[in-house]
This record gives sequence, C-alpha cells and structure tokens, in this order.
Amino acid sequence: MSSAAPVRTDHRGPVATITISRPSRLNSLDVPSFRAVHAEIQRVALDPKVRAVILTGEGTAFCAGGDVAVMDEYRARGELPRLFHELTGVQEDSVRDIMTMAKPVVAALPGVAAGGGLALALAADWRIAASSATLVPAFPALGAVPDGGLTYLLPHFLGLGLAQELLFTNSRIPAERGRELGLLHEVVPADQLVARAQARAEELARGPTFAYGWIKRLLVSAFSQSLEAQLALERRGAVEAARGSELPEGIQAFRAKRAAVFPPPP
Repeated sequence: MSSAAPVRTDHRGPVATITISRPSRLNSLDVPSFRAVHAEIQRVALDPKVRAVILTGEGTAFCAGGDVAVMDEYRARGELPRLFHELTGVQEDSVRDIMTMAKPVVAALPGVAAGGGLALALAADWRIAASSATLVPAFPALGAVPDGGLTYLLPHFLGLGLAQELLFTNSRIPAERGRELGLLHEVVPADQLVARAQARAEELARGPTFAYGWIKRLLVSAFSQSLEAQLALERRGAVEAARGSELPEGIQAFRAKRAAVFPPPP
C-alpha cells in the first residue's frame, strides 16, 4: 500500500498487524477510510496463515472515532443523516467482524480511543494500552447517539451504573483506571507497547486457534442466550473440538508433561 493509504497491514509470522494510518487526524475515520479498515479486518479473518491479529493506530492515537471535520462538511450540505447512516453501517460491520473472527484480536492503544474508536478497542479480545492512553466516549460532547456497539459493550464490561456515568458525563478514563475497571488488560510504558502487543499476539498465535474461536463465540452468546441454550452451544463446541486436532494434542502433551504444540487450523 502507498504511504497515503488510511490503513496498512504487516505480517510477522502468524501475526497480522492492522494499523489505522491517519495520524494527522488522530486516526479518526470517514466512510472511505473506515471501509478500508473493514476490508483489512475481513482479509486477515479469512487468511489461513494468520492465527492472531493486532489492531493499532499510527502515531499518538489509537482511533479518535469518526472524522468530525468530514461531519461538518456533510452538515453544511444538509447530508449529515446520510453520512451517519453509512458511517455507522461500516462501523457495525467492523465491530461485528472483530468479535466474531475465529482468531484472537489484540488492540494496542498508543493513545486516545474515543467514540467509535473506543468501540473498536472494546471489540478486541485483549487490550493493551500505553500508560498515556485515555478512553473517551466522545458521543455526548457532539450531541451524538453512541453507536458501534458501545451501548452493548460498556454495560457488559462495567454494569449499567458505571456505563451511565461514563456516557452521561463523557468521562475521560486514564489507562490505569481503564485497567482497574477491566476495560484494559495491560498498561505498559509507551515505548514498550509495540513489543508487548507483538509478544502477546505471538503467544495467542501459538495457542489453540479453533478453541479460541469457540471461546469468542461463547462469550458473545452468553449475553443473549438462556442457560439451556448456552449449555447446548458449549456441548456442540466441545464435541467439535474433540473431532479436531487441537484437543488430542493437548491431551497427549498433558500426559507427557510437555508444552502443547497446537497445529494450525485446517
């Protein structure tokens, strides 16, 4: 891709790193750039050589959400509703594909994750932030309704009360507080972020990719299924794992007191 592209993807072994590359705009996204990001998410999801994904932003921000300058252009033309219809549509697709991708996704936050960018980060399976990063809902400051699954994700992470506090006050959450709340898994010095994200992704890439895919599916379904439906889905996943190659390897490794070497998914 050219340097002007809004996103780039780099591969290092079984790990693909998707970098949102609009640093002059804090990696905020308009419709074309969000579509480019979504296309990369879809591509790595379908790439059999990729076993783990890192999603990050270039420069000092992860993603500041929608591009407000573009919003103002559409407002001036009386086309703001059309913009939000298209923007929220591609954002929904991106969040859905991150959450349903049958491989783990690590979000690496070098700085602010705001609005739709916060939703993208929370959709990931593991979130690592630089100590200087902040999490910001952003929508209330614009008079906008939260989108991208944020009103689904925040109550499930925080409970209704804290989600209300965050959304009604537009609170800025420093990285360490985000870790305490469970919104982040790790906080590291900024100069260690890239290396730590790569190391964590490589750890996940060595893991049982098929089982990880089922874990993701089950954790999402737990929010909407009855207990009986969830138990049935767990049983289905357990049986499918028994038919594959990961579980037999795990059993043999356990018996032999060695580390399991999980094969790539078929």
